[in-house]
Amino acid sequence: MAYFLQLVFAGIALGCIYALIGLGFSIIFKASEVINFAQGELLLVGAYIVSEGAFRWHLPFLVALLLGLAVTVLIGLLFERFILRRMIGRPPFSILMITIGLDTILLTAVLVSFGSQNIPAASPFGVTSGFNVAGVHFGTSDLWTIAITILLCAALFYFFRFTRYGLAMRATALDQEAALAVGINIRRIYALAWGMAAAIATLGGVFLAISSYTIDPSLGAVALLAFPAIILGGIDSVSGAVVGGIIIGLALNLTAGYESNIANIVGAGFHDIVPYLLMILVLLIRPYGLFGSRKVERI
Repeated sequence: MAYFLQLVFAGIALGCIYALIGLGFSIIFKASEVINFAQGELLLVGAYIVSEGAFRWHLPFLVALLLGLAVTVLIGLLFERFILRRMIGRPPFSILMITIGLDTILLTAVLVSFGSQNIPAASPFGVTSGFNVAGVHFGTSDLWTIAITILLCAALFYFFRFTRYGLAMRATALDQEAALAVGINIRRIYALAWGMAAAIATLGGVFLAISSYTIDPSLGAVALLAFPAIILGGIDSVSGAVVGGIIIGLALNLTAGYESNIANIVGAGFHDIVPYLLMILVLLIRPYGLFGSRKVERI
């Protein structure tokens, strides 16, 4: 029983990391109805900056974290100012392809600047810090990951429902021309969305690096696991990104934990495809995700 509970707790913590990454996808989609395929590399850049700040420049962890947040937010704002601003009103597919280009540029910049070797992850927590209850270890970093995710989810829910800019983001996503007609500054909305998504990506990257103890250029590929989470939960739903992330994290961790018992049936590495199997299953039943908005078009 303790082993099962340990897997569940670890799965929830892992799911919260996927949720943090998924929140960045959802924010940008809410503002522009475009999926940002550079989210994983924004995560990667943030994690590298924080680690370099802590170990090479000997900065306190919180200062290194603020530096990482500042760098990724600046990247997001510059990308919006000089690239996306020229794409307002263009087809979403064109913008999507540009985000793929940004992904490649950021990955190349990381390889050139930091190399391809593993570096230690910056962390304010000890590897074994935490406490045990009934044979289950509750790690400090995992507890902080869960707490930060809950706080961010609550803050974003309030932002999108009750603030001027949050409502403006939702209106812009529905119809750019109508939003412009009622006086919404789309440029400002895009900049805010990219800045928020970049900051959240950095937080997700830091917690992901802490959970794996090291950082390498493949860290950004974790966004591919966050993608099934947001599709499963509903790409335009903040709460859906969190629920989807936790479901994926639990499924992945529980499958990996008990995989040895069924390896002769499903084969080794089955847990790697579980997130995508869940995504396909949910989409067959609810094409817009568990919490996504059903779109109705008049013909």
